[in-house]
Amino acid sequence: MLRRLLAATVTVAAVGFSAVQAAPTQAASTQTQAVVPQAGGAVFPSDVVTRDFPDPDVFEQDGTWYAYSTNNDLGHVPVATAASADGPWTTRGDAMPAGPSAAWAKPGRTWAPDVYPNSDGTYTLTYTAWHKVSGRQCIGVATATSPRGPFTSVGTEPLICPLDLGGAIDANTFVDTDGTRYLVWKNDGNAISKPSTLWLTKTTDNGQTLVGDNAALLSSNGIAEAPDLVQRGSRYLLFFSTNGYSDCNYQTTYATAITLTGPWTVQQRPLLTTDSFDGNVCGPGGADVVGDKVFLHGWVNGSRHMYVGDVGWANDWPVVRGSRVRTEAESGQLNRCLLRENSAGASGGRAVGYIDFADSWVENRVFAPVAGGYTLHVGYANGSQGTASHTLSINGTSQGSVSYPFTGWNQWRQSSVPVTLRAGWNTVRLGKGTLYTEVDYLELQ
Repeated sequence: MLRRLLAATVTVAAVGFSAVQAAPTQAASTQTQAVVPQAGGAVFPSDVVTRDFPDPDVFEQDGTWYAYSTNNDLGHVPVATAASADGPWTTRGDAMPAGPSAAWAKPGRTWAPDVYPNSDGTYTLTYTAWHKVSGRQCIGVATATSPRGPFTSVGTEPLICPLDLGGAIDANTFVDTDGTRYLVWKNDGNAISKPSTLWLTKTTDNGQTLVGDNAALLSSNGIAEAPDLVQRGSRYLLFFSTNGYSDCNYQTTYATAITLTGPWTVQQRPLLTTDSFDGNVCGPGGADVVGDKVFLHGWVNGSRHMYVGDVGWANDWPVVRGSRVRTEAESGQLNRCLLRENSAGASGGRAVGYIDFADSWVENRVFAPVAGGYTLHVGYANGSQGTASHTLSINGTSQGSVSYPFTGWNQWRQSSVPVTLRAGWNTVRLGKGTLYTEVDYLELQ
């Protein structure tokens, strides 16, 4: 018999989702992004399921990748497979053809499935479904002996259903290094004009029964949903989506902690946004991070397609290829140039100036998830009445120069160049070129 989760009794302080920013900084947007021409180096996540396939949950087993999505015309729990994370992906129909539990749920809103392989060779599906009695969303469980199903619902009541908190959605399985299994989930507070909280609840080894109390991780008066909990070294990272999923404002951010129960620190800038991808993914949300890949959905012609992108780990901080990451120029090494405080309009109020001599340079480190082509965007101000430039070298090798059209001093714009980087950390040096330009920041994409 499944244990039904009743109303939570933990008191949680609302989190405003602002915190001290850790490096590297993922850029949500830029001052002049709309008018900067796109250079050729950036590589964005690939659209690998080119049809409606939202809220993807993905894992790999024995050389096959499996992905599951929110209900659509394929069925209650659509499933797709591939031999590689990058595809090609093939949709395989409905992994739960009988639908959610007839005892407590009705079909039509079967959302955000989470499938996890058990040690005994079975598979547990944790899904969100439409609660018959209340009309809210609640979380149920199903099992199967194959990752493609058919999954059969377990129990006569939901696993998690705090109706006074708006119900429950978006379960995510997490297994700690000691083998303890948990579900991370959201009470659907924004559905009833109440705060939404991301909760952590211990389960049995097969994920079918809850064990112990619920721990509140983060709470918001807005939308915080689609949690995905991973561990890197001694750090826990909790990825989640914010804003409404129905348009390009949907985005993915994350929080970090050194223990599962926190305290959790939310990053100041979101990880993935429409702007950080220069519009190449609309509303990047529902992210599922699997090793060095991230799976997410984005809007295409009224449907949410599944995308896959490369993830790198800069000292266990995530960097997603194609999403802008900002590095302040003044945080690097300066040689025969000056940090100019109180630079009006500059990012952080400071910039690097007086790069005026043959041995003047500013040098910063940037992180590339994989080797290959990228775009380097340089924030600058040029008041020297003509097009200026800096020499550009990466890891000690010249990669040409960066040109800066005239803007006027303290009039900050961007100039963009394609670059080739090695996987991991790279050293970027800007040196004296023609005329004079001040440098505000670097953004790698």
